[in-house]
Amino acid sequence: MSTVLLVHAKGGPPLGHVLSRTAARAEVHLLALSALPPTVAGSARGLCASVVTPSDAERSDLVSLIVSRAKAVGAEAVLTFSEYAVVAVAEACGALGLAGAGSAAALARDKRLMRRTWQEHGLSQPEFRPVATEADLYEAADALPFPLLLKAAWSAGSTAHQIIRSPHELSAAWRRSREVMAESALLGFSELHVAEADADFVVEEIVTGTAADWFDDAGWGDYVSVEGVVADGIFHPVCLSGRMPTVEPFTERAAITPTPLPQDAQDRIVALARESVDALGLRDCGIHTEIKLGADGRMWLIETAARFGGAMTVPQIEEVFGLDLVGMLVDHLLGRPVEWPAQALTPAQARGAAGSLVVLAVDGRGEAWQDRRVWDFPVVSADVRLSRGSALSVVAESSLADGSLVPVYDPAAGANTMAALCLLSATDPRTVLRDFETLVDALPKVLPAASPEALSAARPEVQSAASPEVQPAARPEVQPAASPEALSAVQSEEASR
Repeated sequence: MSTVLLVHAKGGPPLGHVLSRTAARAEVHLLALSALPPTVAGSARGLCASVVTPSDAERSDLVSLIVSRAKAVGAEAVLTFSEYAVVAVAEACGALGLAGAGSAAALARDKRLMRRTWQEHGLSQPEFRPVATEADLYEAADALPFPLLLKAAWSAGSTAHQIIRSPHELSAAWRRSREVMAESALLGFSELHVAEADADFVVEEIVTGTAADWFDDAGWGDYVSVEGVVADGIFHPVCLSGRMPTVEPFTERAAITPTPLPQDAQDRIVALARESVDALGLRDCGIHTEIKLGADGRMWLIETAARFGGAMTVPQIEEVFGLDLVGMLVDHLLGRPVEWPAQALTPAQARGAAGSLVVLAVDGRGEAWQDRRVWDFPVVSADVRLSRGSALSVVAESSLADGSLVPVYDPAAGANTMAALCLLSATDPRTVLRDFETLVDALPKVLPAASPEALSAARPEVQSAASPEVQPAARPEVQPAASPEALSAVQSEEASR
């Protein structure tokens, strides 16, 4: 049986789903850079030939650690589904001579280099400037129109995203974004390989999206994602995922598979996704590309990741289209033949629809709940009336335990303040959307109110489902994946514009 080394870190599809699909294709050795979710720890040890949790000292050179462990177990493939370990695993695969994302993996992580690459290829995206200091932010604000969006260059899950509406907000936004990145590192949501990555930012114009020109009915968000894979350097789109509108600033609330778009619109979106992937030069990896939709058919690239979409995107695709993307990628990395879809699949080929909802303490209008509530899925399941044929479940490993205080939503922290992740299956995408709207409206009404005792006992920073076990993450001191010369070139060109 073939042998695979799976590198686990925060984020990505649920570990339980990934492990079961990988173990069905190969002997799995797990290198755990993050603590295993309690709900998965037991089954993980049953599914894996070995589970190793390295010490902080061993993590100081992450690529060497991965290479050493891969050689020790005789791994014929090394993979990760975490955004934060993508670069390290790609470099390790290169050193081992194994299939992987390739030397361009950093271009799909560092938003500064990603946008620079797309700019060189003339691809549609918001205007941007790389930012390393508060002074850089002020210079960028002189060149770009307000409002602006400040992003951490290596973040995920909308962490440290802030809308800046006037020059008076620049300094406060800079301080808060840096604070959030430091807090995220303590939760384990930070780049694991690139030194000082939490100090890198990008600021960009906010383009005006509209869903009305693309969707026949109301309620959809103004962006979609294209899910797919790169195999031997060739992009294979699998399907599109639709969205509910984001929560300010741009925190994602829900992803729905498939997306009810006309064929010509889907074809145009997939074509732009293909251009983005081809420009980055990735080799063998999952792909998740987000695209903003505007009026009159305009589109802008938001980002491309060298891994599959997070949350429940991969399980949704398996449920709706019958494709085990995890197993298919494992087969490909092991050199086995894989039949990828000839073109992006559509609702006509789907078996119903599925969606995942991030539970945030924000109502359907984007306003914070008026009081504190306690997460209790049995109450939600019993009291929220959904459409006939719809089935709602909770993703235990990505959710707080029942009885936990729902965190207060922090716009700058994004998904770090989630309480739970729910999966809904229904007859079609529109039903998923409507049921999610019903669920969002009902949550602050049906969830139990927090008791005075619970409120008084709560810590200033409430634990969230994003990280049930709050443990400081080791900060390896390694060389940046992007050379100083490359980053200097970005800064120099932007300064001259």
